[in-house]
Amino acid sequence: MPREDGCTLLLAGRLQAAQVHELQGLCARVTGRVQLDLTDLLSADPVGIDALKRLRRDGVELVGVAQYLRRWLT
Repeated sequence: MPREDGCTLLLAGRLQAAQVHELQGLCARVTGRVQLDLTDLLSADPVGIDALKRLRRDGVELVGVAQYLRRWLT
């Protein structure tokens, strides 16, 4: 959902190594604040978890994080 001050990207399904490059590219192209809505994310492999950690460290806000994912993202 594009907004004047940035963008919210909705992730759904499974985040695996094959999708990480595309996700990082999308986040890099957004002007302004980036928010990732993980409400519909069912699972993530270790590469996906690592990518989410790095994106968060780079200032991407993670919202809708399921309880089972929170322990992996700390």
